[in-house]
Amino acid sequence: MNNTIIETNFNFPNQTNFYKGKIRDVYYIQNDILVMIATDRISAFDTVLPKGIPYKGQVLNQIADSFLNLTSNIIPNWKLSSPDPMVTIGRLCEPIKVEMVIRGYLSGHAWREYNSGKRTICGVNMPDGMKENDKFPEPIITPTTKAAVGHDEDISKDDILKQGLVSEKDYEYIENKTLELFMAGTDFAREKGLILVDTKYEFGKTKNGEILLIDEIHTPDSSRYFYLSGYTERQQNNEKQKQLSKEFVRQWLIENGFQGKSGQIIPEMNQDFIDLVSNRYIELFEKITEQNFKRVDTSNLLERVKVNIEKAL
Repeated sequence: MNNTIIETNFNFPNQTNFYKGKIRDVYYIQNDILVMIATDRISAFDTVLPKGIPYKGQVLNQIADSFLNLTSNIIPNWKLSSPDPMVTIGRLCEPIKVEMVIRGYLSGHAWREYNSGKRTICGVNMPDGMKENDKFPEPIITPTTKAAVGHDEDISKDDILKQGLVSEKDYEYIENKTLELFMAGTDFAREKGLILVDTKYEFGKTKNGEILLIDEIHTPDSSRYFYLSGYTERQQNNEKQKQLSKEFVRQWLIENGFQGKSGQIIPEMNQDFIDLVSNRYIELFEKITEQNFKRVDTSNLLERVKVNIEKAL
């Protein structure tokens, strides 16, 4: 069985804080630098599942690293370096309190809302007569509030401004950048024979007030991808779309009676399922980067990550 990183407990020189997210372990250095480790944890329905997925952290970090480089002409980002396949080091920002979710197609959460009879999401109207995985006439932005614990909540642009979560000027900026990034991501995906269905972007402010793109971008944890080839035929025939995303994990959990609700028990993840998820992540990496995935040595994973970070600091 492959080694995975489920958690880290490092203590770096000049470390001032530590934050454990759903997937990432984040170390603050001198309240100026962030060290972000993409662990092999996997979450669905805002619940971290009990077992790690081999190579998942490497996949997420390396895809995000690639897209941060490719989109830096659209908006500056937080990244300074990536000293290990699972690690990004960057500038510390104050996160903006909303996540900018953008959807080109009626899938996932939006479809579940639509299918229940709703025709608005986050204050945005959705046309009648759509079916699952249909393309929206134009991409829609459906923000969520960033929850420290539990579920992120849908919120409308009007409520964001009314509650003072983001200023009107800043919201307009991140709204425009969300659309630009999504258009770029859509083009990158199409070149690789994929459809970028939906994704989310996070933004933060530096100490001097500059807004940067932070966290990850266009990874299978923050994005949903369909295969472009056969999309139209599958829609016409009312068939499920072939997708590269975490949605199949959510579907597996739903089929096994778990949707993150109170009293529900997480089903047992056997080794076959873990291997399947790992292979799906690697498949997406190879598809979207057009590079062969290099399975780095995981025999002493924690030590390797620690040493590479210390060398970079």
